[in-house]
Amino acid sequence: MIDLKGKTVLVTGASRGIGTAIARAAAAAGAFVLLHYAKSRQVAETLQAEIGPASCRLIAADLAAPDAASGLWRDAEAAAPRIDVLVNNAGIFVPAPITAPMTDWQKSFAQVMQVNLTAPAELCKLAVAHFRKQGGGKIINIASRAAHRGDAPDQWPYAASKGALVALTKTIARGYAAENILAFAVAPGFTETEMAYVGMTEADIKRIVSEIPLGSMASAEEVGALVAFLCTDQVRHMTGATFDVNGASYVR
Repeated sequence: MIDLKGKTVLVTGASRGIGTAIARAAAAAGAFVLLHYAKSRQVAETLQAEIGPASCRLIAADLAAPDAASGLWRDAEAAAPRIDVLVNNAGIFVPAPITAPMTDWQKSFAQVMQVNLTAPAELCKLAVAHFRKQGGGKIINIASRAAHRGDAPDQWPYAASKGALVALTKTIARGYAAENILAFAVAPGFTETEMAYVGMTEADIKRIVSEIPLGSMASAEEVGALVAFLCTDQVRHMTGATFDVNGASYVR
């Protein structure tokens, strides 16, 4: 049984999809959850009501804005002086076709990198400093199957951001394990969320599912359960590892 009583978990992008599943799983295991959202306050409030106001707190921040991560972390520390786990889940998926004008392509690339890599890296930096003061902590970065096998031709920035996030996770794990600061990456493939269906036709979805040996997309709850487990102290020696959740559509 997963027991996170007495732990505080900060989940970015908690108002939808995988982030919501992670928040629910952590709260169900007894954690106090800091629910970050960007714009969907009403959705975030619905989740807060479901979990229970005594067990979570809402924090708003638009991670597309420079330095937003610092403000988010300040608000998190104000809401819960001790943070035990940072889950970097917030991410975006913006097409950057190679045929696009260079200025448009650069804008898409920079936007994705800011949200998917720069903001998480800044939060990791702040988390490491926080964890050092309290004798340890955990960082769980939600990457993607694309980090290993790449992505569609118009998704260079997404694949690049997630590959870099995995490398960042490994670096943190190697650099701070002696201080009881652990880092894990989770790399989902196509998952049953709103984000997975953006721009998809029915034919696209059938093709995607046909390429998954297990015969279906993963559920957000599967990812949430794995992350809740990683929040515990049961797999400390797996720090630095990347956990694949893709139905064997990519096996390393």
